[in-house]
Amino acid sequence: MRILFISNNFPPEVNAPATRLYEHAKQWVADGHEVEVLTSAPHFPEGRVYRGYANRFATEVVDGIRVTRVPMYVTANEGVLKRTLSYISFMLSARWHVRRLQQRPDVVVATSPQFFAGIAGYLVGKKLRVPFVFEVRDLWPESVVAVGAVRRNAVIRFFERVEQFLYERAAHIVVVTDAFKAFITNRGIPREKITVVKNGADLDAWGQPLDPERLAAWRKRLDVEGKFVAAYIGTIGMAHRADVMLEAAQRCTDPDVVFMVVGTGAERARLEARQAELNLPNVRLVDKVPKEDVRYLMALTDVSVVHLRRSDLFKTVIPSKIFEAMVTRTPIVLGVEGETRAIIEAAGAGIPITPEEAGELVEAVLRLRNDPVLHAQMGERGHAFVHAHFDRKKLARCYADLLARIAGTAPAPELRAPAEAEAV
Repeated sequence: MRILFISNNFPPEVNAPATRLYEHAKQWVADGHEVEVLTSAPHFPEGRVYRGYANRFATEVVDGIRVTRVPMYVTANEGVLKRTLSYISFMLSARWHVRRLQQRPDVVVATSPQFFAGIAGYLVGKKLRVPFVFEVRDLWPESVVAVGAVRRNAVIRFFERVEQFLYERAAHIVVVTDAFKAFITNRGIPREKITVVKNGADLDAWGQPLDPERLAAWRKRLDVEGKFVAAYIGTIGMAHRADVMLEAAQRCTDPDVVFMVVGTGAERARLEARQAELNLPNVRLVDKVPKEDVRYLMALTDVSVVHLRRSDLFKTVIPSKIFEAMVTRTPIVLGVEGETRAIIEAAGAGIPITPEEAGELVEAVLRLRNDPVLHAQMGERGHAFVHAHFDRKKLARCYADLLARIAGTAPAPELRAPAEAEAV
């Protein structure tokens, strides 16, 4: 099967969309499929093209994946107007450069969270006369309203109509949570047209041994020898309220507990300014690191903090970082309600707290610090659970089977992704 996948993000970017696509595509290639990714020059989230790349048409091969990069208006991941213009420019550029693709696909897949990539997928699929599959990783524009970036207005209502258009025109819809499936079904889309393929962890990659010297260097650099580290690792955006880590650090009286925030994003500068004002000795702010270094930072982490703003919309999401914490046997303090909380409670892999409640965050961290038996149990339970239910290799293969059925390249019975077929 020949798969064309359209996405704004791809490695060396390290956000969740880039990681999900890369790990799926790498497995598809290993299983004999031909995969081409239509993307842009890496620039997320700072809005600066990475060193070694240029904002122009280019091609490369990454682990057997053909990668076609197209020019676009590059801007930081902040400011609704500029980001929207950036998304539109990628959509137009992807459509314009379709004639330069290296192969004619059997199926086109395009992924949100911004649905202009979805529009590009629809247009490309129509041009090439192949099925278009819409992957929904985020409910956009609903999420923009939820974080307070913009009020619901005529523009948002227009975007919602475009969103509905894509749902209706797609040959199939792939979503990453059960709640997303329910949401789209409530918009009048048949349930059988929607398949849940949740995120997971690349168990082979996370199982690779670490270099002891490199790990020791990170420990020394961050000055965490003998410390109990609670870490938030990921995008620092409006949705995440990562500043709750500073609030927790202010409240924590144990001098051996360190609160670490790793990453960048729209709220990074504000977080740095707040820490400069407070000058908390038990806080470590670490800039974005390459994906390989995330494994080392996770190895230094005793508790993984996963957090989002308190919002009904965020009850529908599942942050992919929970799977990375579980595969590394790291207990989770979870400030996310809804479907994510159900997974953590089913796994016994962490302690849920009320989102945006720094006091509860401190209590949970100290509970895990002071109870090594509970800490070890939660780590082991999470490790076993992610192996049983969220192996990225199995999820990728199920995804490929679904695409083959949609493309008509192989007969297949009705399929459901493992994470959808097994009740969590």
